[in-house]
Amino acid sequence: MKKVIKYVFFMVIVVGIAFSIAYCRSAGSKSSNIDQSMYDDLNLGPFSPALMELQPFNDITAVELVADIKIGWNLGNTFDANPWSGFAAQNPNPTVNQLETLWVRHVTTEANIIALKNAGFDTIRIPVSWGKAADSNYVIRADWMRRVTEIVNYAIENDMYVILNTHHDEEIFKFLDDDMIESLRAFQRIWKQIASQFKNYSEKLIFEALNEPRTKGSTNEWRGGTPVERDNINKYYREFIKVIRNSGGNNDKRFLMITTYAASAEASAMNGLVLPDDTADNKLIVSIHVYTPYDFALNVNSPVNTWNRERSSDTSPIINIFDRAYNIFVSKGIPVIMGEFGAMNKNNEAARAEWAEFYVNYARSKGIPCIWWDNGAFTGTGELFGLINRTNNSITYPLVLEGLMKGAGVR
Repeated sequence: MKKVIKYVFFMVIVVGIAFSIAYCRSAGSKSSNIDQSMYDDLNLGPFSPALMELQPFNDITAVELVADIKIGWNLGNTFDANPWSGFAAQNPNPTVNQLETLWVRHVTTEANIIALKNAGFDTIRIPVSWGKAADSNYVIRADWMRRVTEIVNYAIENDMYVILNTHHDEEIFKFLDDDMIESLRAFQRIWKQIASQFKNYSEKLIFEALNEPRTKGSTNEWRGGTPVERDNINKYYREFIKVIRNSGGNNDKRFLMITTYAASAEASAMNGLVLPDDTADNKLIVSIHVYTPYDFALNVNSPVNTWNRERSSDTSPIINIFDRAYNIFVSKGIPVIMGEFGAMNKNNEAARAEWAEFYVNYARSKGIPCIWWDNGAFTGTGELFGLINRTNNSITYPLVLEGLMKGAGVR
């Protein structure tokens, strides 16, 4: 009996040692820069109604994918809307409906997406603020994830490209040295959940790491940032690659989009962007946002409401931006998407239509597709970028739409 006990004891020790060695090897094979244990509490099973089966994935290059995109539209001021202090105080636990309709008083429907497709758009960018729907440990509410997934599915089912991002999450994603440890933790956790939810989707779904990453209120907020901030943004992108590529499904080859500091087209911002090393070949896309000429396109305090393709002062701001993006990125095989652009309404539809056609056409000549910023705003004194009336799916400015489609070569 003693011999049997000794033998059993010996085998337990041997098995324990073997298990320990296997565990250590497994742990050592994981990325050393990501603490996998911090995800153990996330319960990363898909939030219905995500696609449960792995979808076919067209394994082309980023250059080929971007070349297939014609013209896009932003679902602006919807899932990226953030509560103001008074609302937050009165609604400590807002519903998904309340969060979605804070700024644009409309619940997005599949009919909206179909109308968008019928108008000629083949791409939809869905800006999403995740921090407002996550707890203090950055765990996203299941109902919020489900609702975002519904909108993604509407577009995918209508054979559109979808760009899904993090938007207006500056309260948790920061870019100064003192904030980086906690901010990167938040970033990793948020993207781990998004990546898990959408891992089975085809190449039609593109992940965009950040929207306009910047330090709000800083001197260089819209001037390309500082070397420290630009370096820290590059750190985010290195973690972005690791999180997505290690999340299973089609994410090992998914197309990923990264932006310059504040999505700026300033030379310092473009030159400061460092593409991260990637285990997937040729899957990265750069994005910038440009509303130019500023007084015509974006400045609510400017009376300028005319634009003429025969005036070099009107065209050179557009030409210079796209030439710069082409020289720094596109000419080197790095595709670029204009993630946001537009010219706000100043009772000047004909001028905006002429501008839109020139803008999009010149961008297309440089291989850069454009995505219109539609914030659902048609009246008032703010930034009036509304194009499609989401209540009845009518086109409020048909001349502008025609200019966009002509510029994109759609018609």
